[in-house]
Amino acid sequence: MLLAVIAITFITTTVIVLGVYLAATTNTTQEVVRGRIAQMQAANRWAGIAGDLRLVRDEMFSTVPALHKLLSQAPGAARLQKYITQAGMKTKPAKLVLLSIVLAAATYSIAGQFIPIYFAFAAAIPVFFIPLGVVSWNRKKRLNKFEELFPDALDMLGRAVRAGHALSSAMELVVTESPEPVAGEFSITFDEQNYGIPVRDALLHMADRVPTFDVRFLVTAVIVQRESGGNLAELLDQMSGVIRERFRIRRDVQVKTALGRMTAAILMSLPIGMLFLLSFVNPEYENVLFHDPYGPYILATAATLQIIGGLILWRIVQIEV
Repeated sequence: MLLAVIAITFITTTVIVLGVYLAATTNTTQEVVRGRIAQMQAANRWAGIAGDLRLVRDEMFSTVPALHKLLSQAPGAARLQKYITQAGMKTKPAKLVLLSIVLAAATYSIAGQFIPIYFAFAAAIPVFFIPLGVVSWNRKKRLNKFEELFPDALDMLGRAVRAGHALSSAMELVVTESPEPVAGEFSITFDEQNYGIPVRDALLHMADRVPTFDVRFLVTAVIVQRESGGNLAELLDQMSGVIRERFRIRRDVQVKTALGRMTAAILMSLPIGMLFLLSFVNPEYENVLFHDPYGPYILATAATLQIIGGLILWRIVQIEV
């Protein structure tokens, strides 16, 4: 009976939140369009005075104007928006934050019916960061795939430049012949050049969207070559060879640190596994931790030390190449 009441309460709360969200987003598209038209008209009025207008891309933190205004004043909203963009996701930051709040509140409400309040709150904290963890996982996966395909794109650029193509037309060739996400990032850079943005700024924008060492190296090398001259095709070929060699060394390091990473995983999971095992084998043995006044403090200290030890172990086995 208690579980049924909890389930009904959770479903009702979710429906109410979704209803309020849908009601708030009514006619939002028309409001955004009117706002952009007003910005264009203002830009046209000031064009004669400013003389040098930049190409501005509208980044909406939410389709709800009130949430967009609220998040635009938050210090980390722009960074979260960039993080989501680097993950290749179309989710708005406001939707991600609301989802995190709903998941944490639901976890706290349900767990609070069975365990003490402080344990329910401790369980809700990691649940709150689950959506951000999904974004982080997608971002890492996308950047890793970009790094794997990047040497082939450099080879294609080198062959196109050696054949007499300009850098912009060589990028267009990469867009048409390369898979995602390389094609998408080079497509944005190519479009920015067509819109009138200088090649230097377009390349810097790509380095900002794809924060990897290889892309920064490429952007720096191309900018220096355009300012001081040199053989761009040979430079691209050398960069491609260096990146492939780095990948080979990185795989060797992963093989040699596999034992350390497995040991770290076992050491981190052993206390938690023993806690659950004792709860089934001999529950009275560990009940002291939950009923004694000093038990919660001991558990909190152990959890803190576990987290610190896990971070130290993770840092040891993470070798940059």
